[in-house]
Order: sequence, then C-alpha cells, then structure tokens
Amino acid sequence: MTGCYTHTFADIKDRPVAVVGAGTLGRRIALMFASRGGTVRLYARRAEQLASATQYVTDSLPKLLKDRGFGELGTAVGVTELREALDDAWLVVESVPEKLEVKIEAWARIDQAAPPDTIFGTNSSSYPSRLMAEKVRDKTRLCNTHFYMPPDVNAVDLMSDGQTDRGLLDALLDVLPEFGVYPFEARKESTGFIFNRIWAAIKRESLAVVAEGVARPEDVDGMFKVNWRVPAGPFQMMDMVGLDVVLDIENHYADEFPHLPKSVRDLLQAYVDAGKLGVKTGEGFYTYPQS
Repeated sequence: MTGCYTHTFADIKDRPVAVVGAGTLGRRIALMFASRGGTVRLYARRAEQLASATQYVTDSLPKLLKDRGFGELGTAVGVTELREALDDAWLVVESVPEKLEVKIEAWARIDQAAPPDTIFGTNSSSYPSRLMAEKVRDKTRLCNTHFYMPPDVNAVDLMSDGQTDRGLLDALLDVLPEFGVYPFEARKESTGFIFNRIWAAIKRESLAVVAEGVARPEDVDGMFKVNWRVPAGPFQMMDMVGLDVVLDIENHYADEFPHLPKSVRDLLQAYVDAGKLGVKTGEGFYTYPQS
C-alpha cells in the first residue's frame, strides 16, 4: 500500500522536523536533523531542559559539519506548545521516556496536532510502534525510527507497525542518509529490532558478571576496548544512555521473556535508587565532571 508519504529530500528540505522530548537522545536526534540547513523544533514541557537541549545543538553543530565534511548549518528551536512544534513538520520523532503508557498518551496528542502528511516515528528502543498506536487514527503513518547515539553511532532501525505505508518506509530509507543517519529495516516485528537484540545480550551478560562479583565494570570495559579496539565498553555506553533508561528497557524485555536473569535488573535498580543514572547525573558506573 502506498499513500501520500512519498517524500524526497527536495520535497522536505524547507520543512521542519519536530522532536518530541529533549533528553539525552532527543537532543542528539535534533542535532542530526539540523545538519542540512533546516529547522528542528524541540518540544518539551520544561523550559530549562529545552534551553539545555537547544544549546547542545547550537554548540555541537559546527564540529559535526566539519567532522562529517558535508551539510549546512541549521537551527534548533525550543517550543513548549506541541501544535507549534508540529506546524508544517514533514516528520515528528517521539523520544519520551521508555514507558508504554507515556508513549501512548504522547501519540494521542501528536495525532491531534500534526498535519495530515507528517510521518510519525517513535524512537522507542524496545517497544514496537504497534503497541503505542492505540489512539493514532491513521496507523499507516506510524513506524519505529530507533536511533542509537548520534552523532557517534548513526544507525537507525526502521520497523513497520504492521500497517505502515510502504511508501513512507521507502521515503525514510531514501531521505535519512541526507542527515548523516543510516536506516536499516527490520523485515518483521521484533522486540529490540536488529542491532539492539544483539547488544542486549552483550549488555545483559556484562551486567551479570559484575552482579555475580566476577569482574568490575572497568574490567569488562577494559577488555572490550583492548579486544575490539572500540572507544567505549558496555558500562560506559550504559552510562551515556542513562541507567534509568537501561533499566526500563530491561524490565520490558523481562516482561516478554520471564526467563531472563533478575540479578542484572537488581544491579541496575540499586544504581537508579541511589540517583546514579550515569553521565546526566555525574555518576553511574563511573563518575563524570559536571560543567
């Protein structure tokens, strides 16, 4: 099936992108969409979070363009009215907390405010978009657009909600590389999509060896970096994502797969209960200087 979502870059280059949620990933997604000269509107309810997110984009964009070698300086604007964020947007990416009830309500509000040809993408890292489509009237316009950690990790999972317009998916496959992010389509519904299913197993086993007292986080990360020649190990990566987000994801996996070990969630819960969420709070598995 093919509807009105046959966007090309020429069609959308002068139209804004809306990002709903201005947290760790929301602001990074906004950065990528601001790298082709257009406008990105970041929506969040907290003015201080919006100010921090838009400043991140403004400060990071020149270096991104220099390192990447192509693109054009765009603009990030923070707004606290959802309808303003969505005005004439060709794409809206939802990046609210990884809690299904929060996402369902976010999409209900987006659905009421968005133009009829706006593509709906959820950045959910573990929930199929089908599960949050309850209050979306036209389910052909919704899909998973799962970003990892741009601008450092630039793959994107695309996945249908089971009814997604084929032309919409083809348009995203064609257009997203213009913004320096590279989509890969999951050909059937899969919890965790493609790479995250593999990453989840690595992450879970890394947590297990620490929970069991076999190793420290720095031992696991150190071996990872030596053996695979990567700049960061699993615990550093979890700290970057946020341990509260990692715990939400693990709880979701455990709901679907009850056999998964509880010790890894207990370890994460202890850090979350102590307020040690990673880079964003200055301490997680490691400590970080706060600016």
